[in-house]
Amino acid sequence: MLVDSHCHLDFPGLADNLAEVFAAMRRNGVGCAVCVGVTLEDFPRVVALAEANARILATVGVHPEIHEAREPGVDELVRLAAHPKVIGIGETGLDYHWHKDAPEWQRERFRVHIRAARQTGKPLIVHDREAAADVLRLLEEEKAGEVGGILHCFTGTWEVAQRALDLGFHISLSGIVTFKNARIVKEVACRVPLDRLLVETDSPYLAPVPFRGKPNQPAYVKRVAEEIAVLREMPVEAVAAATTDNFFRLFPAFRARFSDEENER
Repeated sequence: MLVDSHCHLDFPGLADNLAEVFAAMRRNGVGCAVCVGVTLEDFPRVVALAEANARILATVGVHPEIHEAREPGVDELVRLAAHPKVIGIGETGLDYHWHKDAPEWQRERFRVHIRAARQTGKPLIVHDREAAADVLRLLEEEKAGEVGGILHCFTGTWEVAQRALDLGFHISLSGIVTFKNARIVKEVACRVPLDRLLVETDSPYLAPVPFRGKPNQPAYVKRVAEEIAVLREMPVEAVAAATTDNFFRLFPAFRARFSDEENER
């Protein structure tokens, strides 16, 4: 079984075609996908998807690049995260690509998410774009290592990955690892300890080769695992088994549920 540790099933292009999305997941051995929240306004839609499908889990958070969204407070995030299908806090983090001129509100929002994660004991789902130094600094200052989490869609250097690993975080790779010019990401794919590696799609974005340029979907996480297997010179079944086991060690409350479903198949 494979797990897509990060997707956006409520976004256009996926939300209007869920029956086929779920069928494609089954055909490709993707037994679980995490629908990641990006605003509080859209959270009811995200959690409804998780409630309606046994193989979908959810998170709650406000994406760092969305300026217009309602700001979360620690208490509100803690309350929403109490839902039994909400596994983590995020998508959160820092994005300096779009907001170079006003990052302070992002940093404060990130701190709020980290504090909520520590209160709930649920891991963080972290977005980093052109902000690695501050992302790592805030994780350290706010003691995020107490709950750990995922640096999702990782595109940083091996040095950044090492610091994140030292903080207790997992590294999740997306379809970018299949891109011909993604030399740095391919290096990280080879060097991250196998027991700290996850795979994702970030769909509907970043479709892997040979689907690049088309809408992405959770079924395509299989291509991510296949590319990592080639890079690491190991069977894709071993990559699938390791990344799935890593996911359920990070989110242990859900292991038994999905193990039982696999045994019934």
